[in-house]
Amino acid sequence: MAKHGKNYRGAVDSYDHAELHGTTQAVTMVKTMARAKFDETVELAVRLGVDPRKADQMVRGTVALPSGTGSDVRIAVFASGEAAQAAREAGAEFVGADDLLAEVEGGMMDFDMVIATPDLMPQVGKLGRQLGPRGLMPNPKTGTVTPDVGKAVADFKGGKVEYRTDRQGNVHVPIGKVSFEPAALAANLRAVVEELEKAKPSSAKGRYLRKITVSSTMGPGVKVDPQRVLVADEA
Repeated sequence: MAKHGKNYRGAVDSYDHAELHGTTQAVTMVKTMARAKFDETVELAVRLGVDPRKADQMVRGTVALPSGTGSDVRIAVFASGEAAQAAREAGAEFVGADDLLAEVEGGMMDFDMVIATPDLMPQVGKLGRQLGPRGLMPNPKTGTVTPDVGKAVADFKGGKVEYRTDRQGNVHVPIGKVSFEPAALAANLRAVVEELEKAKPSSAKGRYLRKITVSSTMGPGVKVDPQRVLVADEA
């Protein structure tokens, strides 16, 4: 088990781990307990009542965070011609076709997201060994395979984020920075949960929102009451 520092242990001892909180109260607590010397990312973790081993219960998509992410997302775009130019104008850090494919094959992975035009997906699909383990393979369901790569770059630069269930049925999404106001973090958190509710598979049975936790990069998790998460509350 990893050893935690004095600040983390102090934060852990400052609250009841079992208590369920309203959304605004939870993000306020996270802000209070964030004691790192950098602007920590605030992470949302949701345990869903799904079986991701079944294809029809894999929950995956995108959501636009109303308050943005507070992070600079580095994007690689596989496109050519006018689409490539549109991606560059939208702010993509890396744009190309065969040349970019060769760079990635050679180990260049200085990006956080990959977008591709449909015509280049056969070539991009060959990068499974490089992109797959990091969850970066473009997918039409998340809007990362699209002919309008310029709009996609602008959307993700502006606060759209991807979400997907892992093998245990958990979804992890960054919802902002500790420097954000509680109301901004709460709005982002609710936007993600609302989107997850919309994406609920029809085959999922029983309680869908099993567990919701919010934490900062270096801080402990605070539990959010699934029954109150979408209800406006006070800090």
